Amino acid sequence: MNIVRYYQPRTALFAPAAGFSGRAPLAAFEREFDRLFNSALSDMMTLAPEVGATGLNRFAVDLYEDKDNTYVRAELPGVDRKDINVEMVDDYLTISGNRKVFGADGKTTEEVGFSRSVSIPDPVQADKVAAAYENGVLTVTLPKREEAKPKKITVEVK
Repeated sequence: MNIVRYYQPRTALFAPAAGFSGRAPLAAFEREFDRLFNSALSDMMTLAPEVGATGLNRFAVDLYEDKDNTYVRAELPGVDRKDINVEMVDDYLTISGNRKVFGADGKTTEEVGFSRSVSIPDPVQADKVAAAYENGVLTVTLPKREEAKPKKITVEVK
């Protein structure tokens, strides 16, 4: 997740005629749109292999939960199962491994390491954590502890 600073636009969308400062009425909107577009475009460019190996260590991670489990899904296309390490320490799940980078001739030129840590919001049963890797998607299932599961309590109203 990227944290992006928000800049409050300094001009009104439609400036009144008497208080018009000489700038275009939509200048703040255009500036904000350009900043967001350039930010998104720079993130995509770092993922392109021709830019360099620095973008190859980034991968998408989704965190979601249901009543009994917390799930972490990571997209790792082209990574061998034996090259993936999943480690749970305290409240952090770390997914790491190596990805082979192929040159134009189709031969392996180098291995690039990747790593991503995710903070798990609820306490989990560490001895029952399971992971499955299928079609380039790693899904880690983290069973919640009993005290973290939602409980239904009935209250009598008198």
